[in-house]
Amino acid sequence: MQVQKSFKGETAYGKLYLVATPIGNLDDMSIRMVNTLKEVDMIAAEDTRNTGLLLKHFGIETKQISFHEHNAKEKIPVLLDMLQSENDIAQVSDAGLPSISDPGHDLVQAALDAGITVVPIPGPSAGITALIASGLAPQPHIFYGFLPRKAGQQKEFFTSKKSYPETQIFYESPHRVRSTLENMLAVYGDRQVILVRELTKIHEEYQRGLISELLAYTAEHPPKGECLLIVAGAAEDALQDISQEQILAEIDLLVEAGSKKNHAIKNVAKKYGRNKSELYAVYHELRES
Repeated sequence: MQVQKSFKGETAYGKLYLVATPIGNLDDMSIRMVNTLKEVDMIAAEDTRNTGLLLKHFGIETKQISFHEHNAKEKIPVLLDMLQSENDIAQVSDAGLPSISDPGHDLVQAALDAGITVVPIPGPSAGITALIASGLAPQPHIFYGFLPRKAGQQKEFFTSKKSYPETQIFYESPHRVRSTLENMLAVYGDRQVILVRELTKIHEEYQRGLISELLAYTAEHPPKGECLLIVAGAAEDALQDISQEQILAEIDLLVEAGSKKNHAIKNVAKKYGRNKSELYAVYHELRES
């Protein structure tokens, strides 16, 4: 386990601050967010033009460096060199928290590997903000971010998540909302879904209903602006109907992803209300014999 600590006399490095930014309403900017951006030596921004408008609004004069998914490979060594030269850097995305469906994770990992302290500055997050006002169960939930774009890949993705009991959170382009709802209906059936539009902005809107009802609504009112889809998890009776082969396949996926076999079986057994010992015996017989 890696633990961040500071010791007297150790090599002096700068710190990497992960700073949230507003997802629409600039009044959501906290004092700590503003002060951090003023005090660091450099701001690594996903889009310097977009961040520049934010900085101008709050009178922040800190210099920026471009850092996004397309130049991350070449920019990470540059940023690490700055940090190791005792410069503090704030990393920001265009909106919300860095690393959540935005660049940042690779930089964080590289900084940690180099012994650099990483400090999160909390603030707005679109997925959680929409979830708490959705009306669907906030716990447990799963955040997936952006969906695959191609219909076949999207249906395959939904099929793998169909039996999950957790509320699911997705980001989606307004131009693809209808096709996504159609694919979701074909795989999930007619579940409760909430279409969230223009979160925290003047035209913020929540449309709640069954997937079929949202399809009818969006046919008459094509969505505009930033959109999220929040979907109810599988009902308990649907979980009981899941086949044994589907359950074993889910254990396989967890093991392939790095989970220990016993841990994967325990979690899947709990999820579907199955006896852990019996499931272990079946898995051993069918997968390991």
